[in-house]
Amino acid sequence: MMRRRTFAAAVLAGPLAARAQAQGRSWRIGFLTPRAQPVPPYRDAFSDAFRRGMSDLGYFEGKTLTIDWRYADGDYTRLAGLAAELVALNPPVIVTYGTAAAKALKAATTTVPIVVAAANDLLGAGIVESLARPGGNITGLSVIDVDVSAKQLELLKVAAPRLARVAVLINPGNAANPVVLRRLEASAPKLGVEIMPANAATPAEIEPAFEAAAQKGAGAMIVAADAFFSGQGQRIADAGLRHRLATIGIYQDHVPDGCLMSYGQDVADFHRQAARYVDRILRGAKPADLPVEQPTKFGFVLNARTAETLGLALPRALIASADRIVE
Repeated sequence: MMRRRTFAAAVLAGPLAARAQAQGRSWRIGFLTPRAQPVPPYRDAFSDAFRRGMSDLGYFEGKTLTIDWRYADGDYTRLAGLAAELVALNPPVIVTYGTAAAKALKAATTTVPIVVAAANDLLGAGIVESLARPGGNITGLSVIDVDVSAKQLELLKVAAPRLARVAVLINPGNAANPVVLRRLEASAPKLGVEIMPANAATPAEIEPAFEAAAQKGAGAMIVAADAFFSGQGQRIADAGLRHRLATIGIYQDHVPDGCLMSYGQDVADFHRQAARYVDRILRGAKPADLPVEQPTKFGFVLNARTAETLGLALPRALIASADRIVE
């Protein structure tokens, strides 16, 4: 059975009078994300989760809340310019996702409060001074640096016991992705699997990466954690099915798109949790005084239809261990 953990949440509740005062106003905040801009009627799971978190606290977009969205469409070189645009608006708070975006905002302002919905190791990346007292103008949720890629490889091997070659989709612009590749190369021999890299830094490069991996004999693809990849679920799932590669990553919203599995922390829920920080700041709290949270809940999601399409007879134990099954 998969290990399940719960949030070690900081106490972020405040006086009811202050909350009522904050909710009685109309607010305009910023949101910077490296993800692709949703095309109607498609909705983005991460931004929708943030909206849901805000509405749960009494802030309704289009009524008492306006959000200035800035999407980098996977191009990290745009983050600095988009960060500057939002800072120039002087909002009461800017929300962001990903280490690169958080660094862009840190460079752009030392005064506008920043809430990081999710980023890898805020402390190690130098974005905050400490987890308990972040200091400066930035706080939020930090993804714990846990090597889930090794577990993902194990899950693939259970789903497809004859699996011999596994490709790893990495973004060359993400300094953390080569680390994932090296960890997988170290753990692969004991499972009798060969690891090969597959690079993609733009949406147009995803399909060729899958095609090349399939031509080299890969039977599966592990998608490294990356803010750009997080917004490419449908493209990744379609490429996996087209080239018959069993695909796994950390992003749960990729599984309904058609990826075989996901295992890792729920980044969409991080965005919902980020709303609590925004609420506190709108009521007068300073980011420097709001401890950084490190959510530690891991989830396993499985797409049964994709397994059938790929001709995989999944073991009962694997199915039973899933937190959610997409039919």
